[in-house]
Amino acid sequence: MDCIHKDRILALQALMAHATSVVVVGHTHPDGDALGSTSALALYLQSAGIPEVSVVFSDTPADNLHFILPDSVRFCFHDQDAQKAEESIRKADLLFLVDCNSFQRTEALQAHLEASQARKVLIDHHLNPDTQAFDLVFSTPDISSASELLYWILVQLMKGSVAPSGASAFSSVPEGATLPVSVGTALLAGMTTDTNNFANSVYPSTFQMASELIAAGVDRDALLQKLYNSYRENRVRLMGYMQYEGLHILPCGAAYMILTQDILQRFDLKEGESEGLVNVPLTIGAVRLSVLLKEDQGHFRVSIRSKKGTSAQQLAQSRFHGGGHENAAGGKLFIGQDIPSVEDAAAFVENALKTFLS
Repeated sequence: MDCIHKDRILALQALMAHATSVVVVGHTHPDGDALGSTSALALYLQSAGIPEVSVVFSDTPADNLHFILPDSVRFCFHDQDAQKAEESIRKADLLFLVDCNSFQRTEALQAHLEASQARKVLIDHHLNPDTQAFDLVFSTPDISSASELLYWILVQLMKGSVAPSGASAFSSVPEGATLPVSVGTALLAGMTTDTNNFANSVYPSTFQMASELIAAGVDRDALLQKLYNSYRENRVRLMGYMQYEGLHILPCGAAYMILTQDILQRFDLKEGESEGLVNVPLTIGAVRLSVLLKEDQGHFRVSIRSKKGTSAQQLAQSRFHGGGHENAAGGKLFIGQDIPSVEDAAAFVENALKTFLS
């Protein structure tokens, strides 16, 4: 992995050595990878003796992912307490942006982050990182998740010595030099969610990471119980309803579903409870591209998943103001800009899918 080598690790060590107030930031609508990677980094920075460490997000995460957040870390959510979040950013002398390729993806925090005089570090696995905005960059799309990328960075920091440029960064951690279980648990949670439990974007290094963390004491069974077997009844009923009533399959090999506010209210759906729904149509042999629209304030949030050989990223970029990975991407569909009303969403999506796959 070219982004992890001696010079960058040494530069990161120097930045940490002089830091007194650190802020770790992730993208808006934080998913498991954003929460796991930021939590793990904050825990590690605390263990390194940095006096003040905070994690800041623009909005509050879904209830079902709150278990990832460690009690010992200070979290600030801009939608709950804007003054607290902005003050944390103003005080910081070192700032990390994690699982996010630019400050733009933090939305309400963007202007405050850009104005910060702190030294800035990017740790990310998305395409097209805004490298000019940072003093130090660890970025590659050839990895499962930000959590996995952070794991290998922390492995090198723990060793106290690093691989030379061009050498493999994946040598095992020496005996007795394992990460704290709390850090490892957050990292494994992030990687597991971003790979859909090892179903996509998995590399040999991903399995090595998981093996080393489990050997170090991370309880994967307990983690899976919390991630996948602790939902409310409402979610199960919604999943069944959408597959029976809301699934539209097109002859071109695409499928789509639309979660309107009426449906969300009918099932009393909370943030995060539709997670995984977009993957379901891909279990159908003839479907190679799946799109889920979820109505929000003035727009639809768009999730796109695809099978190998079909680019979710290109569809997100060309039709939905978004981007992401080759087989997992997202974006937005704006009401009033892209479509006149909520009722026009289906026609827009059908046309986009037919055109894209023609």
